[in-house]
Amino acid sequence: MLKRFIFITFLVLAGISVSAPIYSADSQEAIEESNKQIAIEFYNAALNEKNWEKTKTFIGNRYIQHNLHASDGPEGLKAHIEFLKRDFPNNHGEIKHVLADGDLVALHIHCQRSPEMRGYAVVDIFRIDNGKVVEHWDVVQEIPDPKNAKNQNTMF
Repeated sequence: MLKRFIFITFLVLAGISVSAPIYSADSQEAIEESNKQIAIEFYNAALNEKNWEKTKTFIGNRYIQHNLHASDGPEGLKAHIEFLKRDFPNNHGEIKHVLADGDLVALHIHCQRSPEMRGYAVVDIFRIDNGKVVEHWDVVQEIPDPKNAKNQNTMF
């Protein structure tokens, strides 16, 4: 009886281990690299090209907005793109750094509403789900006049 119990236990555990997905560092790195590319292409389509038709191809079945100055959902993003096209047609963000941790991607950006402005240091964080952008957070800091800076380091 004990031998039978051990044998059945072995079969069950063997079945579990065969059906369990295998994750490696290489596959995680590949997912994160893919997520980085999706976030970069999404950012460029939305905020640099201001192209809604292209932007919406990157959005998942939902788009959760955590910036309390922006409307939630894809329509909120569409309205922001239209605002930029109308009021700041030269708005451009230069992506300085890209970081990924699983399904989250952070872009560190120098954003300028127009070329003559110092602009803003921005960190946009996107959550990617099944190859689509589904959530957004941001942190925005105005770039001060260098005369008022307390050090000589840049924000980038």
